[in-house]
Amino acid sequence: MAFCSRLRMSFRDFPRKSWISNRLLQLHKTSPRVQKRCISIDPSTGLTEEQKSFQSVALDFAKQEMAPFMRQWDEEEIFPVDVLRKAGSLGFGGIVVGEDVGGSGLTRLDSSVIFEALAQGCVSTTAYITIHNMCCWMIDEYGNEDQRQSVLPSLCSMEKFASYCLTEPGSGSDAVSLSTSARRDGDHYILNGSKAFISGGGDTDVYVMMVRTGEPGPKGISCVMIEKGSPGLSFGKKEKKMGWNSQPTRMVICEDCRIPVTNRLGIEGQGFQIAMKGLNGGRLSVSSCSLGAAQASIEAAKDHLKVRKQFGKTLDQFQFLQFRLAEMATELVASRLMVRNAARALQDNSPDAVALCAMAKLLATQKCSWICNEALQMFGGYGFLKDYPVQQYVRDIRVHEILEGTSEVMRLLISRDLLQD
Repeated sequence: MAFCSRLRMSFRDFPRKSWISNRLLQLHKTSPRVQKRCISIDPSTGLTEEQKSFQSVALDFAKQEMAPFMRQWDEEEIFPVDVLRKAGSLGFGGIVVGEDVGGSGLTRLDSSVIFEALAQGCVSTTAYITIHNMCCWMIDEYGNEDQRQSVLPSLCSMEKFASYCLTEPGSGSDAVSLSTSARRDGDHYILNGSKAFISGGGDTDVYVMMVRTGEPGPKGISCVMIEKGSPGLSFGKKEKKMGWNSQPTRMVICEDCRIPVTNRLGIEGQGFQIAMKGLNGGRLSVSSCSLGAAQASIEAAKDHLKVRKQFGKTLDQFQFLQFRLAEMATELVASRLMVRNAARALQDNSPDAVALCAMAKLLATQKCSWICNEALQMFGGYGFLKDYPVQQYVRDIRVHEILEGTSEVMRLLISRDLLQD
């Protein structure tokens, strides 16, 4: 039974459903309850009862299965495969993918709500889940029926994992200039080139890669799937990073890598369109992860201000800190509204969806990064210690202003939309 169907019922109906439904009920009943939130920043505000159910299950999973291990995964650079597969069993591996191939069949707004909740448990791990989901959506949207039925069930369950491969050592924001080539050789492509900063690289099973099959420019780019173990496919060293340490990052290298033409998604020359459409959803997803980190940071800061004393009184009695907390809450709510508005536009195929997704990413990633940093400041020296999770939120979401299109590229997309005739 698909996740969408499982959750489109009240929790009292769960015992009569499948094993997974019973698992959701168990999580809902036994996981640590989150303390009551301030109504003004409650992320469930404005959601339907159905969406609140999705959110509740995701938040329970985050608090029970992710948060207790977030620090260990970061310090030991552990890719938590078992936990990811548990997430897949709840429907988090293919949230916006069709139910006929094991996906959950939910909306972009639903996925944003889920990712925001999961990120409160571990931003880095949730961010990888968003990338995996983006790959699944691209295969679902542009793959033929054989590709969908053969590839997606194991990805949606997260039995297997996927990576998105666009950036190259010489082409980051300028994706149109990518040079990884795919030369046709009968019913195969021969690939040569390399991709950089690939999340999951070396540990994942399917690589959705943009390659050049034709002329320079966007019309010469195609999209292919490469399975781990393909002849000529190899990986660089594991990168050492400031954050996002629960997911490995490596270069993906093709040296006369031979794959069947049937591994191509869509038609030749459609790859750039596929990549950009995938990134629209990816921008919302990474913004949602930023929202989760900011929510958790504000809650932690609020609690700290109530117990930490300086100059004979608790910090929550200092007006400057009261005002700063108010600013943080305001920016969080504004960012959340922007992200959810863009999610609705994307799921409705609105003509302004690209610009709105760019606006949401620009605002949410920058403001949430500021919120987390201000929360760290409120902790003082304690915030700099790894015993406190706020420093990890700061490190993990900093890259959100860079990947899936930098803040500078977001400004470019927005201005283009404003200035077009």
